Amino acid sequence: MLALSRVQASHLVQMRQLIDIAGSAKEIIDNAHNLDDIISGATPQLKAAIGDKETIELAEKEMEFIEKNNIKLLLITDDDYPYRLKECPDAPLVLQSMGNADLNAKHIVSIVGTRHATEYGKRVCESFVTELAHSIPDTLIISGLAYGIDICAHRAALEAGLPTIGVLAHGLDQIYPGTHRITARNMLEKGGLLTEFMSKTNPLKQFFVQRNRIVAGMSDATVVIESAARGGSLITASLASSYARDCFTFPGRVYDQYSQGCNELVAHNKAALITCADDFIKAMNWEAKNNKKKKLGTQTELFPELTSEEKAIITALQNSDEGLQINQMVIMLDKPINELLPLLFEMEMKGYVKAVAGGCYRAITM
Repeated sequence: MLALSRVQASHLVQMRQLIDIAGSAKEIIDNAHNLDDIISGATPQLKAAIGDKETIELAEKEMEFIEKNNIKLLLITDDDYPYRLKECPDAPLVLQSMGNADLNAKHIVSIVGTRHATEYGKRVCESFVTELAHSIPDTLIISGLAYGIDICAHRAALEAGLPTIGVLAHGLDQIYPGTHRITARNMLEKGGLLTEFMSKTNPLKQFFVQRNRIVAGMSDATVVIESAARGGSLITASLASSYARDCFTFPGRVYDQYSQGCNELVAHNKAALITCADDFIKAMNWEAKNNKKKKLGTQTELFPELTSEEKAIITALQNSDEGLQINQMVIMLDKPINELLPLLFEMEMKGYVKAVAGGCYRAITM
């Protein structure tokens, strides 16, 4: 099967048919030059590719790499192959996996977006994942380990205690980009890495597009957080729709470059608009295990070390999704700005609040 995966890219649909009819990869390889006896329309190029001795030799070397590095090999005929992905007509014949994540988890969500994430996009991503962890704690988060929203989703999942899988556009002998190596290592402890590519495969541009179908196909739903008018995340959203999967997006301001793609998805009914995890959970008809409103109402009880003034600040910030400006808090809390600023500074140092763009503060969800 590993050898056949070397020639699957341009013949994938035929290869799936061949496996279904022949019953095994060995049968196909043994009859490479007589494929017409198994399936009609086999091209000379397909026959030559399957019968190429170099293909077999490369597969044998790859098996040595897999065994040496304790990599799990998942064949499309295996029971533990991701069943959601198996439903897709262009699913890879073979996947290589590292880590401990359940690739057939009850709830799987793909989170994708621009590589040039803004502070708004990062905040939306972090909040969405954190809220999702509280309400659906068995969720597996899928993304592509790329810059921007991808890595933000992985890190937010790890921070929230959710398993997360990075789908790679290259082999498991490297991590791209290299700056995400530490996060990738942490993901092996709670989640993992997944690829259809053999070792020594470089992360070429077309491979990122190719791997997007795995990101979309493995999941119950795809959530797009920030995208320009053109980008890989829109390709992933389109693939999700083609697989009859749900697609969601967060809105952005109409003039923001990295919200144009999201706003267009909504405008053309290609994705449902959500503003929080609760919207997503209700749309998916998932049963939340925690009541978010109840949690927010009692959250200050989790911080007995806070003073009454600090608890009042936390409560005010929790009741505002967008955060509050210092002038707003002065009015709401009836406290002079010269007293409020030192309190906010101290709470920021303790990790209870965060200063964000626009002179606003928001509570950090615990």
